Amino acid sequence: MIQPVCYRKKLEGKSNAHLITFDDGRNYVVKFFQEGFERTLPNEWISYCLARYLDLPVPYAQIIEIPQTFVSQTPELSQVATSQFQFASLYIQDCLDGHEVTEVPNILNHDKLAGIIVFDYWLSNHDRTRKNILLREESPSSYRLWMIDQAEVLGSYNWQLSDLEKMNTKLLKSATHKLIAGFIKDEQEFDDYIELTQTIPIFLIEEIVSIIPDEWLVSKEEKKAIVSALVTRRNKVLPKLIKQFIKKVYLPLPKKCSDS
Repeated sequence: MIQPVCYRKKLEGKSNAHLITFDDGRNYVVKFFQEGFERTLPNEWISYCLARYLDLPVPYAQIIEIPQTFVSQTPELSQVATSQFQFASLYIQDCLDGHEVTEVPNILNHDKLAGIIVFDYWLSNHDRTRKNILLREESPSSYRLWMIDQAEVLGSYNWQLSDLEKMNTKLLKSATHKLIAGFIKDEQEFDDYIELTQTIPIFLIEEIVSIIPDEWLVSKEEKKAIVSALVTRRNKVLPKLIKQFIKKVYLPLPKKCSDS
């Protein structure tokens, strides 16, 4: 397991995220467990694992341990909770968030964009704003996109057991979805990603959820309910929602995607 060696700074936002350098020489965005946002870390872990299965552009991440000695020697971490385990995702260099890029003529990894939208509808992510995508210019006017900050999947960063049975079944209000949908070449890409979500073995989803540390306060009953909700949603709810999205959002949009 990687070890922290140098604290850099606290990052903006409500997720209690800090930039820390680890002994592998890389910077990570570390989110600490905090009261009132108890589901942030479980949400991030589940999202990361499922996004990786779908081969979506999500930064490499892992569950880590921050030694108490490091916390006690870092004044900026004096208010963090004492949970043994935290969630760390690799800091992507030389990027801007969606608010900081006024024009996006081309997205190089446009073949992943339908997957991001399918993912957000499957996991009921209400927070795909322009701040929650990163763009890095890799050639003139052409950007590579990453999806970040999945703290509010499953409907909320503080969902309760009963909430898992009534996750969103309506179109999400997301200007970012509209932005990236304009770069999707063919509506068939949505169906391909829906089918891919349905290939994820149930036992794999169960394993992902079972790895959630006890310190993150997700009960066995809640873990079972997460798996049940995801399996039911991908089969019964997701296809209907994406069909609505294609009809009401995707098809009316002018298409921007090139062959770059």
